[in-house]
This record gives sequence, structure tokens and C-alpha cells, in this order.
Amino acid sequence: MIELGGTPETAPASDLIVDGTDATFVQDVIEASKTVPVIVDFWAPWCGPCKTLGPAIEAAVTKAGGRVKLVKIDVDANQAYAGQLQVQSIPTVYAFFNGKPVDGFQGALPPSEIDAFVNKIADMGPEPDNGLEDAVAAAEEMLAEGAAADAAETFAAILTEDDKHAGAYAGLVRSHLALGDVDQAEAILNGAPAEISTDAALEAAHAQITLARKAAGAGPVGELTTKVDANPDDHQARLELANALIANEDTQGAIDQLLELFRRDREWNEGAAKTELFTIFDALPVTDPLVLNGRRKLSSMIFV
Repeated sequence: MIELGGTPETAPASDLIVDGTDATFVQDVIEASKTVPVIVDFWAPWCGPCKTLGPAIEAAVTKAGGRVKLVKIDVDANQAYAGQLQVQSIPTVYAFFNGKPVDGFQGALPPSEIDAFVNKIADMGPEPDNGLEDAVAAAEEMLAEGAAADAAETFAAILTEDDKHAGAYAGLVRSHLALGDVDQAEAILNGAPAEISTDAALEAAHAQITLARKAAGAGPVGELTTKVDANPDDHQARLELANALIANEDTQGAIDQLLELFRRDREWNEGAAKTELFTIFDALPVTDPLVLNGRRKLSSMIFV
């Protein structure tokens, strides 16, 4: 089985930074701060220092990865809460937690001090909940240990919580491939939401399905090896041998056969050797040594 790596997701900046108003202050700041600390930046379009502070504090909040949120309030258009909080000059920044102000400052600060302030406020909140990512990691471990059915059940449960989790979709596909059910794996992949269809994890899963279908029709490795040894220029037999090696989980052997086929006749069958090599590379993590070495060898042949 070809293993696939994944990358944990972080909260998007659009969820962490919002433009607030007097009408939404209670919801955006008071209520929200009962879950995660909220920093409020009181600013105005004409304020020079605000133009320096704003991007810096947005960057620091984004870097905190969901441990703190930022609400930006234009005091020219929203004066009620600025008045209640006695904002006398801008920029003024307040931090709220559990519905109450807990810290703040006035004026622009150096980026290092802004980072320190944001981190201090973020540390007031609870530890981030990595429940789904922990579940994905557990399912990946099950799959690596050969418990494909248990992994599939866990990945499916994750998708009931987040039906757009690309890593869980890819994991579920790979679980069914490990169970030998290529049709079900393909049906799951085809059912993934359109907005995540181009995710690298799902594209890798697609490549793995392609390889699995080719491997399913491959003949015995021994017979094909004998055939290739008897006639090294039997390109079809070498291609079939590569597929048979994939079926036997010898990915390195398959890459070696395809590189040899490319060396002998790179144009054979509309460049079949190069196409199949790229499919293997796409199915593996980009940092896999098999990919790095295989791409290097292929490039050296292409540009010789």
C-alpha cells in the first residue's frame, strides 16, 4: 500500500479577524470572548499610526492560529462602545476574556511588542482543541498498522463532524484501497465536495486509485521478470512488470523498471513510462525519498 502524508489545517484568517460595529459588539466581543480571547482594535481611516498598527496586529493574530480573535472597530462610524471604554485617542487596543476587559494599550507599538501582547492574551484562553486532527492521526496509525477496517470507520466518523476534511476523505479512500475495494474507494473520492477536490491529499488518492486499477490487472512478477530478461526490449512486458511490482508493494522496483523503459524508448506508447512515473510520484508524499530520487533520475535522463 502506498502511504500518503497529510498536513494539519489551521483556522482561516477570515474567521479570526472581523470588522465589528456597535450593533455586533456584544456578539463579536463579549460573547465570543467567553470561548476565546478577543482583541479589539479601535481605529479610524484618517489615523496614521492605525495604518501601521493594524496590519501588524492582524499578522500577529493570524500567526496565533486561532488562539485569539481580532475585532476592528472604526470609531468614526461606531462611537458607543468606544465612549463606554473611554477611548480618548487612537489607536487604542483592548483585550477581552470571559466577557470582560483584561488588558490593553494605546498608540502604535513595535512588531515584537505587538507579538508579545497577542501571545500573552492568547495564553489566557484554553488549549486549542485538536480533536479532529488527533482523530485523523489515530486513524492514520491504524491504517499504517494494517487495521484498515478500523481506520475506515474512524475516518468516516470524522467526516460526520467535518464533511469537507480533505485528509479524512483521502484516508477513507486509502483505507478502502487497503481493503481491496477499489470501486468503493473511487466512489468515495468522486463524492468529495467540489471545493476540496483539488486538495493535494485527494489528488494523491486519485493517483493511488489509478495505480491500484493497473496493479489489479497485472500478471505474476516471476513470469514477467523472465519475459523481460529474455527480451529487454519488450516494452509492454516491462510496463506490466512495473504494475505487478506495485501490486506487490515494491514501489522502488516499479520505479526502476519504468526508468529503464524510459531510457530505452521515452516515446514508446505516447510516453507511457513517464506518465506512469508521474502517477507514482503523485501518489506519494512529495518529500518521500522514492519521489526525490526518482524525479532526480528522470530529470537527468530528460536533460541528458
